[in-house]
Amino acid sequence: MIRVLLADDQPLIRAGFRVFIDAAPDMTVVGEAADGAEAIRLAGELTPDVTLMDIRMPGMDGIAATQTITTDPRLSATRVLVLTTFELDEYVFEALRSGASGFLGKGVEPDELINAVRVVARGEALLSPLATRQLIADYVSHPRPSAGPATGSLDRLTNRETEVVRLVATGLSNDEIAEALFLSPLTVKTHINRSMTKLGARDRAQLVVIAYQANLVQPPPSDARAG
Repeated sequence: MIRVLLADDQPLIRAGFRVFIDAAPDMTVVGEAADGAEAIRLAGELTPDVTLMDIRMPGMDGIAATQTITTDPRLSATRVLVLTTFELDEYVFEALRSGASGFLGKGVEPDELINAVRVVARGEALLSPLATRQLIADYVSHPRPSAGPATGSLDRLTNRETEVVRLVATGLSNDEIAEALFLSPLTVKTHINRSMTKLGARDRAQLVVIAYQANLVQPPPSDARAG
C-alpha cells in the first residue's frame, strides 16, 4: 500500500483527495495536516511514502515544509508532490529546488491524481514537457541563487549521461529518450540512476533543477513561450 499524507489548509480539498485516494486499491491516507509545521510533524511520525503538499498555507508554507522533509535523513523514502492552484504557480520552481518530486494542479481529475501518486511513489518525477519548458524559460529569465546539489559536479558525468540528463530536463520520458538516442529504455534508466548517484540528486526532478543551474538546457523560442 502507498501511504499518503495530505497537507492543505482547506478541509474540503483534503476531504476530496482523501475520498479519491482511499478508494484506490493500492493506497491509503495515513494523516492530514493544515499547515507546513504540522506536515513536518506528521511526516516524522507516520513516514508516508508520498506527501501531497499545498504551497500556500498559513504559518510555515509548503516550500519550507518540503525542504525540511526532503532533507531529513529519516524521511529519505518520502516523496513530496506539490499541489498548486495553477499548473505554473510562481512558486513551483522553488518547490522543486526544495526537493519536491513534481507538482499537480488542484483541479486535477481523480484518475490523474491517483496516477500522479503512483508515479511519485515509484521515485519518478511528475513534470510535463510543457510545464518543464516553461519552467526553464522562467528560470533563464529570472535566475535564482544557486541551491541544492553543486552544478560543478556535472563533469563527473560521461558524455552519454550528460546527454540523457539534458533530455530528462526537456521533459522527455525514458521511452522518448531511448528513441532519440537509439537506446533501450532500460539503458536510459541505468544512465539516469548513475547520474543521480554521481550528482547526489534525490530523484529525477532534482536532475532537472541541476540541468537548469548548469545551463545544460536552453529556453524555448520566445514565440513558443507566448503560447
